Amino acid sequence: MIEPRFTASPLNRRRLLLLGAASLAGGVAGISPRQAAAVLRLDVTQGNVQPVPIAIPDFIGAQLQEPALGRSVSEIIASNLQRSGLFAPIDQAAYIEKISNIDAQPRFPDWRQINAQALVAGRVAAAFRLWDVFAGQPLDGKQFTTTADNWRRIAHIISDAIYERITGDKGYFDTRIVFVDESGPKERRIKRLALMDQDGANVRYLTRGDDLVLTPRFSSAADTITYMSYTQGDPKVYLMNIETGQREMVSNFPGMSFSPRFSPDGQRVIFSLQRGGSSNLFEMDLRSKATTRLTDTPVIDTAPSYSPDGSRICFESDRGGQQQIYVMAAGGGQAQRISFGDGAYSTPVWSPRGDYIAFTKQAQGRFAIGIMRPDGSGERILTEGYHNEGPTWSPNGRVIMFFRDPGGNSGPMLYTVDVTGRNELPLKTPSYASDPAWSPLLR
Repeated sequence: MIEPRFTASPLNRRRLLLLGAASLAGGVAGISPRQAAAVLRLDVTQGNVQPVPIAIPDFIGAQLQEPALGRSVSEIIASNLQRSGLFAPIDQAAYIEKISNIDAQPRFPDWRQINAQALVAGRVAAAFRLWDVFAGQPLDGKQFTTTADNWRRIAHIISDAIYERITGDKGYFDTRIVFVDESGPKERRIKRLALMDQDGANVRYLTRGDDLVLTPRFSSAADTITYMSYTQGDPKVYLMNIETGQREMVSNFPGMSFSPRFSPDGQRVIFSLQRGGSSNLFEMDLRSKATTRLTDTPVIDTAPSYSPDGSRICFESDRGGQQQIYVMAAGGGQAQRISFGDGAYSTPVWSPRGDYIAFTKQAQGRFAIGIMRPDGSGERILTEGYHNEGPTWSPNGRVIMFFRDPGGNSGPMLYTVDVTGRNELPLKTPSYASDPAWSPLLR
């Protein structure tokens, strides 16, 4: 396998898509409006989805060194789609036809014989076609202009295109995860901010581990994060540009500030500020630095999260005697409690779709990751165990990442689970990992 060289500045997705927007609509495999309405479509709103069998041959290379690269591209696409739980890549050993020209129509009977419903044919020079095998029609096709260094990024973008064309939902593969990397003995664990692709590749470190760091969160711009650090004794909220490494303190308030999160437009940060035995919610406008107090209670209000339209926030509070989830207008005012099950509820996070709020629930010594509607109805537990915590949503609102710490001499690890709760998978990291945050789609 040819390993990629990490570039600090990510490929501009918008420019790449504009360069590659010339969909492969001409020639032998032209996609007419009528053909674009082919029959293959996966309804992900159904409760029990049967994964789509999909064939992904090695991408075709133009040079001697490119067969390995072509295999790597197809492997990444297959891995992305398989991890979603919605696709079942077919073992290449079963293939009958060898794809040698993506501009030629495939021999559909050969692919029907191995029960493929979809077929992806592509070139390392950044072009692909997606075929509906049963209908014998093209579903999608694009070509991209980029450099060889960006092959992994291209694989993620093609994965997104396939996912969107077959499910109707945006993909989430061309994204990154910021998290807290934990290494060293349990009693003196070193914690560093780290960044990686959503599949665990291209890990790099944003801090050195000199100071304790917690709760990193992405801005809507995907190049800026906010997090909490104990740099100067008390915890403070910082902003960091992950491409340049430049950082700044949000504000030097007296007391401890923590649990920061960006507004959907990236122009404001909401956080908790502890003074004495209570903590309240504050919002800062990053342009004017004006600060607004949102709650004024003698209890613990913390872990705020905006709704996707920025009009409301959810947060956790013990104002009722135990940690529960509340919802209120983004500008403050009366809060409505929405969690009423047994146990304590914490770390609420609003889905990018607006349909659910994810949470951590602790009851009878077990920690669960669940979802409920913003009015508190429809509560469902997706996974539970000894210590699950810190849910974060994929940008399409279909998958949740969280961390699990089994205790003992081990440490926390990252996992993903879809909103059905049936597709839970571990995510490999260099060492222990906690506090993940999912980026928006890269641009």
